[in-house]
Parts: sequence; structure tokens; C-alpha cells
Amino acid sequence: MERIVCILIGYVFGLFQTGYIFGKLHGHDLRQEGSGNSGTTNALRVMGVKAGLTVFAGDVIKLFAAALLTHLIFSPGRWHEPYSMILILYTAIGTVLGHNYPFYLSFKGGKGIAVTAALVLLFGDLRIILPCLAAFVGAVLITGFVSLGSLLVVTLFVILWAALGLTGNLPLSGTPYFAESMVIILFWAALAFWRHRTNIRRLAAGTENRISLHKKRS
Repeated sequence: MERIVCILIGYVFGLFQTGYIFGKLHGHDLRQEGSGNSGTTNALRVMGVKAGLTVFAGDVIKLFAAALLTHLIFSPGRWHEPYSMILILYTAIGTVLGHNYPFYLSFKGGKGIAVTAALVLLFGDLRIILPCLAAFVGAVLITGFVSLGSLLVVTLFVILWAALGLTGNLPLSGTPYFAESMVIILFWAALAFWRHRTNIRRLAAGTENRISLHKKRS
């Protein structure tokens, strides 16, 4: 029951569509411009760097807020205890679902990558944060494809979580919660790849859009 409540908490916070709200305040509907996505990348593409950073920050904050509320409600102990981490993972899944599929926007939201970045930051493990950051920045700088960088982060996150967990380097290691966490994270990764399916097709066809960092008018 607690897990279901955590998903619901996350979904409610995920409904705060930073990109849609910021865009409307500046005369844009991101669902009708650019890629038609209300996430960070499309905000960056349509309105420029400031907008992209603002939307990214908002999406990170909403996961942090959802995780904090979960922690306060269930008081599972220290932040990095196994059961606490599981509840946070369920909350994060809910946040991604709310972000990706907001009911009041006809279930048309973002792709959940900023929320994924928020989860990576939330647990504060530099063994995961630094490689994921390097992979994303490197991929985007070299290729200009944010989608490729995003998918690399998701893939690397799964690999690092599994590797650290199996070698006894996560608080969840050696507990029944580790297998459960892997199921959650694999579902998360599958959802991310599903949301990027059109990007993957364009990458394969060589027609994917490259990001431009020049300033847009808003």
C-alpha cells in the first residue's frame, strides 16, 4: 500500500509541467512548437538556454519535493536506508509518469529525462553522478544530439546501479530490496526508450535534430 501511495505522490508532483507553464508565460505552447514535447530539450530548442535551464531546474525540484514529502510521511529512517530508497524509487516512477502523461494535457507531457537526472542527483552517489554527467555532456558536445545523450544516461544508470548493487556497494546490496529496485529501474529505462522511440528512428535514419544553443526570442 505504501508503494502505491508513493507512486500517487510522485504522479501529483509530476503534473507540475514546468515546460508548459513557462512556455505559456512567454507566449509559447511547447506542445505545438518544435518537437511538440513539453520537456527541457524542446524548451531549449524553442526558447533558448535560459528557458531550458529554468525548465530543467523545475523538473528536478519537483522530484526533490516529492521525495521529501514521501520521506516525511513514512519516516522510513535515514535517507539511504534500503526501505527509504525503495519508497523514493516508487515516488520517482510516479513523478516520471505524471511528467510524461499529465491527464489535464491529454497525457502529452515530457520524456522524463530531467526527472531521471534528479534521481541520480538525489542519491548523491558520485560513482553514478560523474559517469552519467560525462556521458551526457560528451555525447551532446560531440554529436549535438540531446536524445542520444539522454539515452546514454539512462543506459549507464541501469548498468552502474546493477554493478554497484551486485558488488555490495549500494545500501540495498544483499537485501531483498535490491532485486525490487532493479525491476523499478528497468521499467524506468524501458519507459525512457519508449518515449524516445521516434528519436531512435531518426537517429538510425540520420535525420535526428541537433540542438542549437543560440538565444531564442520568447
